[in-house]
Amino acid sequence: MGHFIITLGEITLQDISTVLNENRTLKLSDEVCTKITKCRDYLDRKTSECDKPIYGVTTGFGSLCNVSVSQEDLSRLQKNLMMSHACGTGEYVPLEVIKIMLLLKIKSLSLGYSGVQLKTVERLIDFFNNGVLPVVYQLGSLGASGDLAPLAHLSLPLIGLGDVWFNGEIRKADEVLAHFKWNAIELQSKEGLALLNGTQFMGAYSVYNTVRAKRLYDWANITGALSLEAFDGLIEPFNPLVHEVRHQKGQMETAQKIKSLLEGSTVTMATKHHVQDPYSFRCMPQVHGASKDAIDYTTEIVLREINSATDNPTIFPDEDLIISAGNFHGQPLALAQDFLAIAVAELGNISERRTYQLIGGKRGLPPFLVKNPGLNSGFMIPQYVAASIVSQNKQLCTPASIDSIESSQGQEDHVSMGANAATKAFRVIDNTERILAIELMNAAQAFEFRRPLTTSPFLENIFSTYRKCVPFVENDELMYPLIAKSVDFLRTPSYLQVS
Repeated sequence: MGHFIITLGEITLQDISTVLNENRTLKLSDEVCTKITKCRDYLDRKTSECDKPIYGVTTGFGSLCNVSVSQEDLSRLQKNLMMSHACGTGEYVPLEVIKIMLLLKIKSLSLGYSGVQLKTVERLIDFFNNGVLPVVYQLGSLGASGDLAPLAHLSLPLIGLGDVWFNGEIRKADEVLAHFKWNAIELQSKEGLALLNGTQFMGAYSVYNTVRAKRLYDWANITGALSLEAFDGLIEPFNPLVHEVRHQKGQMETAQKIKSLLEGSTVTMATKHHVQDPYSFRCMPQVHGASKDAIDYTTEIVLREINSATDNPTIFPDEDLIISAGNFHGQPLALAQDFLAIAVAELGNISERRTYQLIGGKRGLPPFLVKNPGLNSGFMIPQYVAASIVSQNKQLCTPASIDSIESSQGQEDHVSMGANAATKAFRVIDNTERILAIELMNAAQAFEFRRPLTTSPFLENIFSTYRKCVPFVENDELMYPLIAKSVDFLRTPSYLQVS
């Protein structure tokens, strides 16, 4: 445990993983503190000297942008905004995602274009460092004026309202503030808008989704390689010469990964009595590789977004400008998260097809992978389950980003639906993890029938570790606990670390 310093430089997905996994605390650099204070001082001078209305600072919000607010009501305006916009509903956002939301909001405000008080950012850091996590709900954001409803819930505890997770339970924010002897923040002009505008809800889900997608890509290669071994598949389709003539980066990298995973396998080197494998085996480089390229593209978009100022208006003290524009519009993340969902769903789609091939009684494997089929149903129904999940993924992959609903009396007439894209992608990733876990169960079971042949040292290590959690199934037994253990195995970082 130690500090992670928030600077004006960029943060990476690895930085975020390190902060969360190592339970790091956050601290602002001196340079950041200076920039935040400079922007706030400029805004205070501007509002006291300028008679011209400034959107969200001396006016109402949305379609009320032409309604001016008096100087003495500016603080009340921001508090009213916070309260009126906290309209989230549905399931609780997972705690890991809330932590990322806090980190991303702190990072965005630290860039010094938002006009917030330094103590407001420092209180968000207090929340992060002391495990005070605002209760946020999944539903409610259109993803265009930013993630208004979710970010309102994230910010309410600053003023002593709303609920927080603390010490494993939900508590009233004012109680927890009192516990730490923290005073509620008195919001100044523009601060409520700076806190509520922005893409940190969809951004946090996007970070979480992207990191998990990278991990699932690696697991798809591992489970696919073990399935190939269990199916007595051919190594020739992974020859680099095949992939070099197509020039697709993800495809070439995937072929090399799977070939490396199989190095030292006696199954691979055994004489084959077939000349081709089904597409779900021999086209793994093409399919997994295309998903990898999509994940890499999504990563680039996410990294740009989390290092950006995304609230409105944007304040430029050095240029003496306050510009009302649209950096809160979530279209970049909306498109990317729809793309990510499709890419990850395809990893699940082809995985289920390999599972289907393994239970078909082909290439010397018994039907449904049990020694006495008929008396035993064996692995018949886990494939049904995987097929059901694949079907749901297809439904979830209908793009959210192609939808838009007019809001705020027509002022906000095109919205991104980026929050829906990100939360849908989250569900697709959960589903695909389960599909891959079912494939691993089937691949391990099927491979037992290839003994005494051995697979590669790497896969043998995976196999032996997996067998400590999920045993060989001799005769029918309860399968759902085994599926749950298989899912847990894929989630255990020590077996596979993905940066």
